[in-house]
Amino acid sequence: MAPLHTASYYSDKFKVGSGKDVRLKDWLTDDNEKPVTKIEGESLLKTDILKLSDIQEKLYASNRYSVLIVIQAMDAAGKDSVIKHVMSGLNPQGVNVTPFKTPTHQELEHDYLWRHYIALPARGMVGIFNRSHYENVLVTRVHPEYILNENLPGINTVKDIDKSFWEKRFRQINHFERILVDNGTVILKFFLHVSKKEQKKRFLERINDPSKNWKFSAADLKERALWKDYRKAYEDLLKNTSNPLAPWFVVPADDKWFTRLVIANIIVNELSRLDLSYPDLSSQQKKDLEAAKKELTGEDDSPVNETE
Repeated sequence: MAPLHTASYYSDKFKVGSGKDVRLKDWLTDDNEKPVTKIEGESLLKTDILKLSDIQEKLYASNRYSVLIVIQAMDAAGKDSVIKHVMSGLNPQGVNVTPFKTPTHQELEHDYLWRHYIALPARGMVGIFNRSHYENVLVTRVHPEYILNENLPGINTVKDIDKSFWEKRFRQINHFERILVDNGTVILKFFLHVSKKEQKKRFLERINDPSKNWKFSAADLKERALWKDYRKAYEDLLKNTSNPLAPWFVVPADDKWFTRLVIANIIVNELSRLDLSYPDLSSQQKKDLEAAKKELTGEDDSPVNETE
């Protein structure tokens, strides 16, 4: 096995540098030089899932940090699959998954970040955004007419939505995330980088398999036709919103087992930096524990007492 866990192997390889131009055709959709086999990878994934479980317990007990995991991708890249498999070892009580779809009328009556604010994880919790606030510089970038539904001052036609509009949104999103980080939220953002060829294969699987028909929509093909527009929008958001406080990771998504391994390993590596531990007890708390122990060990466990 290659010297993979060197814990930061995947973090270093797939992290987007701050402020650097991004050309997605230069990033892998399938790593042909995988440092592990599929069997080895599945074993390592199980190990990382166990590590995530331990991290989650300490995260909850310490009650100082929260974790926000953002997952963005083209259709059929495997977002749901990642959530299902990578997060399988976490306590459901400490995890909240929020899928963001077309904004409702109520949501459009607020600023575009409002619905994301109210879905943020509390301290000690893990939040997963399946699609996220980045839809506001992604799908609306490809379909700027959607911005008109927000009824913004000074935006009366699509012509009013110029380059400076998007630059302002990038600044707002960076500021939003900076506030979260400053208040104890760890943000990890993953772009699942699937090839157009692999997306076609997965679409056909959904069409040909009756149990997967429900996953396919005719609208998926309309969005696929805008592949280059979406790729350009992703390149801009990756360049403008990846930074040391809230980094983006571009993860190869053509091979699902490898995608899961990479994401799990990156999460473990990044959260391990927090050096989480169980909270220290005060002298009084320790005395209370000893007193409770003494009382419990001194109880009479006979069946007669159990019925009293």
